[in-house]
Formats: sequence, C-alpha cells, structure tokens
Amino acid sequence: MFADPEGPIEKFEWGRFTIRGEVHSSEGEGVGKDICVLGDGVHPWSARKGHRLKSSMVDCVLGKGVAILVIGNGVNGAIKVPEKTHKKIRNAGIATLIIKKTPEACQTYNELVRRGEKAALLAHGTC
Repeated sequence: MFADPEGPIEKFEWGRFTIRGEVHSSEGEGVGKDICVLGDGVHPWSARKGHRLKSSMVDCVLGKGVAILVIGNGVNGAIKVPEKTHKKIRNAGIATLIIKKTPEACQTYNELVRRGEKAALLAHGTC
C-alpha cells in the first residue's frame, strides 16, 4: 500500500506500520494498528467506536507544538472527522489540518517531516 525507505514511516500495509524500523500492528506488535506519531515517538491512538473521530481523540497532539496535523482516516477513508473536531483543532492553534486515506497520509507526513515541519500524524490502520 505504501513504502518509503527514507521514512520515518517506512512501510504501511493493512493494519501494520513500520516506523523507524519498529513494527506496530493489529497483531499485537508495538503500539497497535492505530497510531499517533509525534516527534520521535510512536504512541497508541485511542480506540474509537464506529467511524467518527471524536474531538477527544485529538487531545494527544494538542499543546505539543504541532503546526500541522495529518489524519489518516483509514485505508478506505472510512473515518469521518466532524466539524466539532475540526473546530477543536483550529482553536488549539494547529494551523493546518490534512485528512487523507492512511497510505497518502503516511506519505504526506513523511514529506512534512523531511522539510522540517512541526507535524504530527494520527492514523487508523484498517478500514
């Protein structure tokens, strides 16, 4: 689905991310299939119910100096981001919000990081 040996996200396949040589997957590896990439860290991203991104699910990146937030809304783009969540992100001072299917979100995040942007990635690894 996605491969970029330059990283930091080196590979993404259904339910499986390889980030800086470490695997995170739905098979119990690393932090799991839903991830938050912030700075040099990879953290679990709160489980959601259904296909709506609750505003509380972006709390992990707020107040962390992020200028650009990239959201990978699933392989098929199934996760919807309601206006309430958009508003919370804007009100927290994050200037740019990018929402793409997860493979494209991984590529966008990599490009931003390589340019030296203060970006974070929230990505869902399935649907």
